[in-house]
Amino acid sequence: MESELTLKPIYIVISQTGTILSRILKLITHKEYNHVSLSLADDLHLMYSFGRKNPYCVFPAGFVTESASFGTFKRFSNTKVIVLKTFITQNKYDELYSFINYMVSNPTLYRYNYLGLYFAALKICHRAENRYYCSEFVRDILIKYDVKGADDLEKIVHPMSFVSLPDTERIFMGKLKDFNKKTLTFYKNMC
Repeated sequence: MESELTLKPIYIVISQTGTILSRILKLITHKEYNHVSLSLADDLHLMYSFGRKNPYCVFPAGFVTESASFGTFKRFSNTKVIVLKTFITQNKYDELYSFINYMVSNPTLYRYNYLGLYFAALKICHRAENRYYCSEFVRDILIKYDVKGADDLEKIVHPMSFVSLPDTERIFMGKLKDFNKKTLTFYKNMC
């Protein structure tokens, strides 16, 4: 019963890397930020999403583990982010943790939803089994693990859509590489 009442934080990381593709998406969507990831760690040392597997090439894309320490976020070290914090029950957190570990262990089972992203630009929803673009993945995870308001998000969801979730707190806005510095300073000042 206690694990049903205990809440655990999860983090939604909305980003703008400055890649050519991200700048094209910015022109199409008219949104400042156009990528979103999910993290279970308060220091964001690992994040999960769907995106490019190689920081130097758009293709191939699929399920990716991201970090400021490697990959695209390291290559584009001036990546801007908005970090949102929300909570799920301990039971749901444990289930999510197991599911993410399964995805990390079996990344080839998941593909990038290229057609879905193309059709989303045309305001047409196109879903395919085990295929996602970044915001589609995060939306489905938030719904599956009972984040309040996630099921009210549009089926064609954009990274900035997540800022409107109820019971979600914006805890940081700035460069991803500065997140841990800001967090460490905040915790030092609290002690």
